Amino acid sequence: MTNLTAKIRKEKVSEAGLIPAVLYGPGIENVSLEIDKKTIEKMYKEVGETLIDLDVEGKTYNVLVHETQVDPITLELIHVDFYQPNLEEETEADVHLEIIGISPAVKLGGTMISNMREVTVKALPRNLPNKIEVDVSELKEMGDAITIGNIKTPEGVKVLFDDPEEIVIQILEPEDVDKELAEPIEDINKEPEKVETKKKEEVEE
Repeated sequence: MTNLTAKIRKEKVSEAGLIPAVLYGPGIENVSLEIDKKTIEKMYKEVGETLIDLDVEGKTYNVLVHETQVDPITLELIHVDFYQPNLEEETEADVHLEIIGISPAVKLGGTMISNMREVTVKALPRNLPNKIEVDVSELKEMGDAITIGNIKTPEGVKVLFDDPEEIVIQILEPEDVDKELAEPIEDINKEPEKVETKKKEEVEE
């Protein structure tokens, strides 16, 4: 489990390089924090919405990053929400899909189209993966596809979807690629400047 350190924020952020954050969850009072911006940015890219140990002046909380906010102009991270869930209850999170393997159909001249970069999963907090690998070596012929319903997940992790036949990755004939890309794709990915897995009540800072 990843470890992260934060300080209690008295009023405004006290030092350069730090950004405001908040800790909340069932059974605990909301806590205003400040945290090193570069550290949280690097950590979030590596582990995403998985459980981390947050050390706040000697006390450790098992938390998830439930929301990040960035500056709309500079796209720099400006605020983080940490949520301490009930470890015995399943929660939802968005998990990055990582393509692995080499598709034989691509070697034959096909073009691989990826329609999703992440999926929503449900699991106990300690079982949330930071990524799900999608092996494309099974895509051997033109037209082969991997659907969201047959994505393989770690034990205890369930992918949530409305249509199990929704295509995640597919192999197209070269002449079909332009036609496929011209069709509108449903906006299933969150904007990079804001990631949110669950709404919360407004927190006073």
